[in-house]
Amino acid sequence: MSNLPSSISDSENYDEFLRDLKERIRKAQIRAAVSVNRELVLLYWQLGRDILIRQQEQGWGAKIIDQLAKDLKKSFPDIKGFSPRNLKYMRTFAQAYPDESIVQQLVAQIPWGHNFRKVYRQLNS
Repeated sequence: MSNLPSSISDSENYDEFLRDLKERIRKAQIRAAVSVNRELVLLYWQLGRDILIRQQEQGWGAKIIDQLAKDLKKSFPDIKGFSPRNLKYMRTFAQAYPDESIVQQLVAQIPWGHNFRKVYRQLNS
């Protein structure tokens, strides 16, 4: 015995129900991706800000970034994105946007790569 609809009207109801479910799933996937992106951008900004602060207040030099990259890779071997280059990008990002509220309200809505390219262009123009 099949669980599929037995009549055309039931079939149409099923098709509509399925379309609705698929649309809700797609929307939930998009909201989840935006939420993850927002959290990552904010994390990257915070890491960059913390590096800046320590370099300014505690006199840490540029080599600290290489050491941080090694230590983060060791602690989080499955996570990419903590290379020396990316940590420098994070620091540049925080330098370009020193106000966290701006980052939370505006910049966190844009993917990380878009954010950095925008900052990079501003600094090099």
